[in-house]
Amino acid sequence: MADDDYVYDEVSGEWRPASELAAEAAKASEVRDAAGNVLEDGDSVTLIKDLKVKGTSTTLKQGTVIKSIRLTGNPEEIDCKHDAVKGLVLRTEFVRKR
Repeated sequence: MADDDYVYDEVSGEWRPASELAAEAAKASEVRDAAGNVLEDGDSVTLIKDLKVKGTSTTLKQGTVIKSIRLTGNPEEIDCKHDAVKGLVLRTEFVRKR
């Protein structure tokens, strides 16, 4: 897109530069941990709180390291693997990037 392209923003009801809207969309899709660090696929994270896993009798303790996370379509959740639990989905508010 050229810098002079404008797109109608239905939220504000104004015509805005396409580059400005694209930058806002990219920022909104960033996944951040509890400390505000940007998370990416393959990162390792540490739990900042004891978490009881639904559907099991397992509790993941604070300080547990989770390796090789995968981002989902939701910026508040990450997919991960742990020896005790398969198919684990964690909320980003309970993890910190290592």
